[in-house]
Amino acid sequence: MSAKESLRAVDTGSTVEPATAEPDIDEPAIEPLPPVQPRKIALPKAVKPQLVPPGASTKHPALYFNQELSWIDFNWRVLHQALDERTPLLERVRFVAITASNLDEFIQKRVGGLKRQEAALVHTLSPDGRTPTQQLSILSQAISLMHRTMTDTWETTLKPVLQQTANIAILDYADLSASQKEAMHTYFRSQIYPILTPLTVDPGHPFPFISNLSLSLAIILRNPVLESMHFARLKVPTNQPRFLPVLDTDGPLPLHFLPVEQLIAHHVDELFSGLEIISVHPFRITRNADVSRDEEEATDLLRMISEELRERRFASVVRLEVAQDMPAEERNLLMRELDLKPEDVYEVNGLLDLTGCFQLADINLPELKFRPWTPVIPAGLIHEGETKDTQDIFAIIRQGDLLAHHPYESFTASVQQLIEEAANDPNVLAIKQTLYRTSKESPVVKALVRAAEQDKQVAVLVEVTARFDEANNIEWARMLENSGVHVAYGLVGLKTHTKATLIVRKESTGLRTYCHIGTGNYNPKTALLYTDLGLLTCNPELGEDIVNLFHYLTGYALHQTYKKVMVAPQNMRKTFNDLIDREIDFQQKHGTGKIIAKMNALDDIKMIRRLYEASQAGVKIELIIRGHSRLRPGLPGFSDNIRIVSILGRFLEHDRIYYFHNNGQPLTYIGSADWRGRNLDDRVELITPIEEPGLQTRLIRVLEDALSDNRLAWDLDADGNYTLRYPEPDSEERNFHKILMKQAAKRTKKAIRL
Repeated sequence: MSAKESLRAVDTGSTVEPATAEPDIDEPAIEPLPPVQPRKIALPKAVKPQLVPPGASTKHPALYFNQELSWIDFNWRVLHQALDERTPLLERVRFVAITASNLDEFIQKRVGGLKRQEAALVHTLSPDGRTPTQQLSILSQAISLMHRTMTDTWETTLKPVLQQTANIAILDYADLSASQKEAMHTYFRSQIYPILTPLTVDPGHPFPFISNLSLSLAIILRNPVLESMHFARLKVPTNQPRFLPVLDTDGPLPLHFLPVEQLIAHHVDELFSGLEIISVHPFRITRNADVSRDEEEATDLLRMISEELRERRFASVVRLEVAQDMPAEERNLLMRELDLKPEDVYEVNGLLDLTGCFQLADINLPELKFRPWTPVIPAGLIHEGETKDTQDIFAIIRQGDLLAHHPYESFTASVQQLIEEAANDPNVLAIKQTLYRTSKESPVVKALVRAAEQDKQVAVLVEVTARFDEANNIEWARMLENSGVHVAYGLVGLKTHTKATLIVRKESTGLRTYCHIGTGNYNPKTALLYTDLGLLTCNPELGEDIVNLFHYLTGYALHQTYKKVMVAPQNMRKTFNDLIDREIDFQQKHGTGKIIAKMNALDDIKMIRRLYEASQAGVKIELIIRGHSRLRPGLPGFSDNIRIVSILGRFLEHDRIYYFHNNGQPLTYIGSADWRGRNLDDRVELITPIEEPGLQTRLIRVLEDALSDNRLAWDLDADGNYTLRYPEPDSEERNFHKILMKQAAKRTKKAIRL
């Protein structure tokens, strides 16, 4: 590969490159680095959980972790992926960017929300006994520590290792040679200078609006004639790469990069002819994304969300990141104009906005990444088109339920295939679907449009209140409406988080329903990175339930009944409570009580109290929770029988699975809901049973493999410490993601042989 090619070769999907016929899922064949020592990721000492007093009730605040600090712990586990030398180098760079992106979103939503509560003089205590002001105080300390560690990880660990082991050099402007500076200056004048917009603050020019998460330069100027000082803000253009290829007189240097803000800063004098540049320092702001909303008062939900998006652009600033060497007068000016307190300012000793590292992580160097994985066709679909009986996906589903596990098994060859075939099938009369998030150029949306153009009855519920996807979803909704699709915009006061598709097909025996019920969004891109499950079924009772669900969603039929599925907020909480009660009863009678649940987060206090009660009764409870948890496991007398494991790795754990031992007759479920208050009470959610014995056995094995992982799993203790598991000496490594890749490949190969 030439130098120019290596600079421009960007891998846009390293996990989805075509695999060979024999999928190889081992790590890159490079010399392994020595493993880091096991370490604990714990809350700072000042915010350690308090001791539980003797005789405390399950309402005592000491029984609960703080939700916000628990999320910070989660992001520490993400950051550890960047520190772990067993992770391929460019993937470590990607995890730094993910950590930074996560922190941006957390500050916009959670810190922003607490600041709104504080401003409104809310004194309601969190379940762990803290006011919004107290939570903001401890969060400021926790975020500062994470911010410093994240930056230090990049500056002192990853950036040097990139240069030492991969010859990827991230240079400072001072590192450039004279000829390189000349070449970069030519690039600046031709490609950047014309699009820059300097904004000076003076009596005729008020302090400029600064967009959310934008990188800017704060410039102090001196007028030598008037001997006056001025402030100017210069936005770093977003249509330029964050890291510019370093140019020389002979062309670009392979894999040498310069942060774009440094090039601009060293030529900023060219924008202020006749003025003296006193100082130039980068800064970045974060705005509050938690704006007020009253859906009950809205006469037009779509218009209300559009207005909310405009309001969010001008929302108050909740964080200011500044270069550590920014002079106090500049910092104070920014704080004053942005109405910030000292605790809202974060000093950065290095690169601001580490989300820019996504660009570097996408460099096309496969040997420095996870070995590419191509999702296999689900075994149940492998013979599609080969015989008369399996000429279409509907015939295959009639032979028995199918369970697709993404990204191990293909979303495109299962869920997307079902929707596309339904759109083209003349016997399909109606398609109904929920869309919470999807991708640009979505093949699913295109299929729905085709179906509507063929005069099928197509109804789609587009959730326009999906955080940070509102504008995208409004665009999809309008496009669907213009194509003749019946579009609903969600239920007032209830976000629709359900993942379901209903297809009504005319067959020789009458009308038959086909359904997809999943744990994730209809997004083929995230289906390559998020682990999600989807049930494809023509079970008539499930079909009737989903028909009733869509009548509820599009017609607001409040009193629907369901034979098999759980629907929040109608019957889900009660059904889960009944299942927990049953395990308590079986434990007391037979000693067999057991619950395993896999989810993204756990914060519903009522559900946690039920789990404490079950633990006190002796029920064994194992929870696989990727993100935050308010439940404290292993507390004597309360949660002795509860274990919490968190798994983080190359794929993002997103599926929700629930298992109840049921005295040897297991009950298993999948769906869209975590055990969180918002899922059980404030959203429309869907959980379906998995009843086919083979699929149920497979689902239980997924849970067992997760619990036995010794490579990606972290154990949570009662004090809030997460400890990363390591294989014992001479024992086999059990990597959950690798295990599931191997199992998927094995199932597909077996189906091909048959």
